[in-house]
Amino acid sequence: MSEIDEARTRLLFHSDLRELFEPRTAQHHGRLVKTMGDGVLVEFHSVVDALHCAVELQQEKARRNAALPPEQRMVFRIGVNLGDIIVEGDDIHGDGVNIADRMQVLAEPGGIAISGTTYDHVKSKLAIGYRALGEQKVKSISEPIRVYRVVLDPVTEGKISGARRDRQSGAVHVAAIGIATLLFAGLTWWQPWQPGGRCLRC
Repeated sequence: MSEIDEARTRLLFHSDLRELFEPRTAQHHGRLVKTMGDGVLVEFHSVVDALHCAVELQQEKARRNAALPPEQRMVFRIGVNLGDIIVEGDDIHGDGVNIADRMQVLAEPGGIAISGTTYDHVKSKLAIGYRALGEQKVKSISEPIRVYRVVLDPVTEGKISGARRDRQSGAVHVAAIGIATLLFAGLTWWQPWQPGGRCLRC
């Protein structure tokens, strides 16, 4: 989308940020730490709040996309991690943030991926299901990380489907949630997704 019309893409992104992400984040007691080009880093004191916010964001974004023409449909991926962070002024960083970044890349377009530490705390708290991806080796993290994809259909609440052994790099957060598009999380057309400009930064 940026290649076709960068200015319009930025306007769409900032519109979503202002009308959707910022209000939902505040509603769930989160703090917008920073935007990073086409990505957003958000910190929560409660990992349940973080995942609840992520679920509502994806559900609301899907409803909004359904009413838009294809060229205006932005699709986001979200990664959630529970872990330690380093705080410097208003910024946060460290492995907790890096893992959140990695989880985001492992999420499907329009979906959510969470780390094993997140799953252990939220598995019975929300009306959603989970698909286990097994342990994944991710960039800059020495030990493999358990990864789960969130299944938003309430019928699958609490259910886990089979683990996969494929190795990928991904993106997550720490007691926080990373929302991203385009480069950072994979902003794409509302059409069959094709791999494209993605980078992970934290």
